[in-house]
Amino acid sequence: MGKNEFLTPKAIANRIKAKGLQKLRWYCQMCQKQCRDENGFKCHCMSESHQRQMQIFGQNPHRIVEGYSEEFENSFLDLMRRAHRFSRVAATVVYNEYIHDRHHVHMNSTQWATLTEFVKYLGKTGKLKVEDTPKGWFITYIDRDSETLFKEREKNKRIRADMVEEEKQEREIQKQIEKVSSLKAHNSEASVQGGEQGNDNGNGVNRIDEGIIREAGEKVGFSLAKEKADNPGPGSSSRVIFEGFDSESDRKKRKGEAGDDVNNGGDIRKGRGKSVIEELMEEEEKKKEKFNRKDYWLYEGIVVKVMSKALAGNGYYKQKGVVKKVIDKYIGEIEMIETKHVLRVDQEELETVIPQIGGLVRIVNGAYRGELARLLSINTDMFCAKVEIEKGVYEGRVLPAIEYEDICKVVL
Repeated sequence: MGKNEFLTPKAIANRIKAKGLQKLRWYCQMCQKQCRDENGFKCHCMSESHQRQMQIFGQNPHRIVEGYSEEFENSFLDLMRRAHRFSRVAATVVYNEYIHDRHHVHMNSTQWATLTEFVKYLGKTGKLKVEDTPKGWFITYIDRDSETLFKEREKNKRIRADMVEEEKQEREIQKQIEKVSSLKAHNSEASVQGGEQGNDNGNGVNRIDEGIIREAGEKVGFSLAKEKADNPGPGSSSRVIFEGFDSESDRKKRKGEAGDDVNNGGDIRKGRGKSVIEELMEEEEKKKEKFNRKDYWLYEGIVVKVMSKALAGNGYYKQKGVVKKVIDKYIGEIEMIETKHVLRVDQEELETVIPQIGGLVRIVNGAYRGELARLLSINTDMFCAKVEIEKGVYEGRVLPAIEYEDICKVVL
């Protein structure tokens, strides 16, 4: 039995050596033959089978190289799409994963001599996002699948619809405010004219009881009583009194509690509740709060703190990072500020970060979800903050008490 036959020690040793990766320069792509040393590769190049393959290659070398290059590129991008679709990863890591398959297309048969040239090509053609860092080349897959683009368009469509709905609600509120203001001015003019007319009636009295304001749901009755006189003269007239169905004592008591904050023009008293405008605004706030309050709050560009104890061994516990991408609403790709490492963390293991006074924040939940605001003050006793909206439909609006969990520091 020969020394290289099946199950001999030499044959087993050769099979073990052949399992591992060999040097790229000793691989023949045309023959798909891997040699273990320079002498073996030289012998292979002198073989008849290799000479026949080289004759085929000589007939159209550019087409064969382009074919290998295209196959290498497609396989590399497929690996990125499957394994690192939402990650920023080192190019060398992806390349090492790619060459684990012994039957892959080797780079020495393509138009690129080095991995750096290949990565630069992918960046120029827009197939990957390429970054040159002190730690090497980092790449990020650019998702251009039809399904992803469709979801992105639907998301943008919903955002535009929400903005249109909010603007419509704001216009409705403004119309109601103008209507109330005009009605208030009209009532003031009518009250002044009625007072002047009553003063010109001579001995007669044409009086409107002061302190009576009809509230929502309260009924008002009218009683007309002619004043009796033994010798009625030409200047006598009837007295008109507007009374509510409640008793005189109750009305006086209510009037005394309210004080002197009732105007003749029908203004709402300061001590007896809120104005119509305030009630409308409160109702609108409640509607927006109910509509915009979600169980997810991650946004791109906000600064968060990692609170996962499972990552404490890697040094990420209670460390801050920036949300680079939001995946399925609840998972964020976090780039750590200190190490620049990229992690995927669920929002349950993240916390919002409050900046210093005057810093910019993103309202991540609640009625004004998504708006950019500036931090004015912090109430540590109530765990809330005062912010002023910077841009958009609500620019200039001040929110006096918004919870810590609903705002987060933003990086522009």
